[in-house]
Amino acid sequence: MEDFGKTEAILANMVGSAVGQVPGLGAFVIKNGQKVFSFCGGNAYLDSKNPSNNRPFTDNSLFRIASVSKQYTVYAIMQLVEQNKLKLDDEAGQYLGFELIHPKFPGDKITIRMLADHTSGLRDGIIYCIPPEYSLKEFFQPDGRFYEDGGHFSSANEPVGQYFCYCNLNYGLLGTVIEAVTNQRFDKYMAEHVLKPLGIDGGYLPANLPPKEFSRLGTLYQKQDEQGNWNDNMPWRGVMDCYTNQQPPHDTVTMQNPYALKDDSAQYTIENYRIGSNATFFAPQGGLRMSLKGLENTLLMLMGKGKLNNKVFLSEKSFNEITNRQWWYHNNNGDTGDGTLLSYGLGLYQIDGESSSRVCRDKCIDLVGHTGQAFGLYAGLFFVPGTRNGFGYIINGIGMSEEDNRSAGRFSGNFVWEETIMNALCAGLYYK
Repeated sequence: MEDFGKTEAILANMVGSAVGQVPGLGAFVIKNGQKVFSFCGGNAYLDSKNPSNNRPFTDNSLFRIASVSKQYTVYAIMQLVEQNKLKLDDEAGQYLGFELIHPKFPGDKITIRMLADHTSGLRDGIIYCIPPEYSLKEFFQPDGRFYEDGGHFSSANEPVGQYFCYCNLNYGLLGTVIEAVTNQRFDKYMAEHVLKPLGIDGGYLPANLPPKEFSRLGTLYQKQDEQGNWNDNMPWRGVMDCYTNQQPPHDTVTMQNPYALKDDSAQYTIENYRIGSNATFFAPQGGLRMSLKGLENTLLMLMGKGKLNNKVFLSEKSFNEITNRQWWYHNNNGDTGDGTLLSYGLGLYQIDGESSSRVCRDKCIDLVGHTGQAFGLYAGLFFVPGTRNGFGYIINGIGMSEEDNRSAGRFSGNFVWEETIMNALCAGLYYK
């Protein structure tokens, strides 16, 4: 049996309230298809006024999993491809109810594949999630409420279908395509066809979680006050899903734009939402609430090339589309995010163990998976291609700004929290 004592000590040392520590985290390692290590420490919910109300971080705690969510949206897209209800190279606009045309590249169609691999020529702008009363057209037409002077389109030297730029709005459009094809609300379709088959508790709307699941919903924290000032010495402040015990009214939602100039905390009803008009408020790019246990099941499915518990969730052909490189960096054809994104599949990306995107300092380990980062959360799910080895983790808060020099990784383009936990988990994979 592997000795994970060093890994456990590193993770335990990450938890606390001192500079660089985190309020809570959980992680696991799977080797040869079996879980060989797990750790949970700290708290999923903190009550500074009455610490007796604190809830520990467990493998059942639900968190807004940020961009790890993207793969689940793609799973739904691939299911529809397998059912011949759409094709990856279909023009996205045919499902959205309006022509989706890049003003600088009007002759180049924007396809579903391009949305999924971030070569669409679309950009987030200031915001990429809008209230349910608006149509997606408001992003892309000059008289639109959220046009932002064309801020949702790339510049003329970043052509459609060729230039990679990570864009959350792409996945809001994919969620809307799913609705248009299935005539089901995004959250409901995902619950029935993706989450349930993978044995994942949770969902996209805290307001609609079953009471027992809502009681397990964790909060995301930062040491940043409401004016945006970071302070090493302040207590953890909840910035996402800090509901205490009061669940929001059924079928209500707030917007989820972590980097907007001003976050929209207003509550909207979706009672009269028109399916297929705008799924961005569900946050298909990052709004899934799920647990470490859900990540484990997902990892086992990926290691099974689309199968989980001998049941086919996705075909092997779909698995290959998702995990293989659709785009890769060469001749300055993309924004690599400080060297962390050098190739991308569909909702998952590839890590070359010898590149600037590597997450293991001392060994060359190639990986496929995805990270998540928003509202203080850091998370990741990765496997070693061609093996049944991999890991997952969730961190529910950070105490420093990503722009703070102390947040920079020591040996890669990743942030220090990601480097520390993923390096420890990768090393754990290869303990003798």
